[in-house]
Amino acid sequence: MSIASVRSKLLLAGAAFAAFVAPVSAQETVNLYTTREPGLVRPLIEAFEKKAGIKVNTVFVKEGLAERVAAEGARSPADVLMEVDIGNLVDLVNRGVAQPVKSAVLEAAVPANLRDPEGRWFALSMRARVVYASRSLGLKAISYEDLAKPEYKGKICIRSGQHSYNTALIAAVIAHYGTEKADAWLRGVKANLARKASGGDREVARDILGGICEIGVGNSYYVGLMRSGAGGPDQKKWGDAIDVLLPTLAGAGTHVNVSGAALAKNAPHRASAVKLLEWLASDEAQAIYSEGNFEYPVAKGAKVTPIIAALGELKVDPLPVADIVRNRKQASELVDKVGFDN
Repeated sequence: MSIASVRSKLLLAGAAFAAFVAPVSAQETVNLYTTREPGLVRPLIEAFEKKAGIKVNTVFVKEGLAERVAAEGARSPADVLMEVDIGNLVDLVNRGVAQPVKSAVLEAAVPANLRDPEGRWFALSMRARVVYASRSLGLKAISYEDLAKPEYKGKICIRSGQHSYNTALIAAVIAHYGTEKADAWLRGVKANLARKASGGDREVARDILGGICEIGVGNSYYVGLMRSGAGGPDQKKWGDAIDVLLPTLAGAGTHVNVSGAALAKNAPHRASAVKLLEWLASDEAQAIYSEGNFEYPVAKGAKVTPIIAALGELKVDPLPVADIVRNRKQASELVDKVGFDN
């Protein structure tokens, strides 16, 4: 046998051996792009890496996640895209940077009204749009429709109508009642404002304590941030000074916004990415969401942190959030039409 022939056989044997041992030494990886805050995401990732043995490379994007992935094109390293707001999740689809996932695990964990019908995004946590009320009122229940009643004239505080939290709520009103009735409702709420629509949700609680207003609209997770003391002693006073009610819309349930995630269109590690998505919908991951940011889990069996559980049982508006979000543009136009923020 010639030296060249021996060398060729050795090279082939070496290549075969390398191919055999490579999977043993190589670690699965997945690349996560997210606009969520690092403090919330890191505990989730650490728990997943420990449980699944898959390395997660995380890229924190302040804003414009869909635009970034679209600009990266077919060579984008992104596997999983995690967003805070339902509008941003839908933008991932509209920009063509998400692909469908068919997973029995995800479909069992995430209710149908909280995921894309075609599996292009899945909600992972919820923030209820609740009512803050002065304890002096002694309110036990309220509807979103009630906010437009004349009895609350000069008594309501709320942040800008153009904020995504409020355009989502207005979009839900449009979805249930149509644009004409939503217009009348929004004008009624504006007529009841105690001050210009501005500030943030926590400032609504502050102004109720300060006697500027008696009723306000805010997100549920801010109640947790205030009452836990995470925002400091002043904010704890604001949170402790209010009653928190879970309103109903059209008698159906409470409006929620969601955070969620999608599988990137050009995900280079698709199998690992699906594993991450499925784990994020698990009871274990859902509990981390609840404990870390006082959000409601989407999975029915997941633990709700005590401060939020104390608000009462959340009955979510059954209208699909995918249907609600289609009215975002109309909702924004309605805010301008009635001069809500003026």
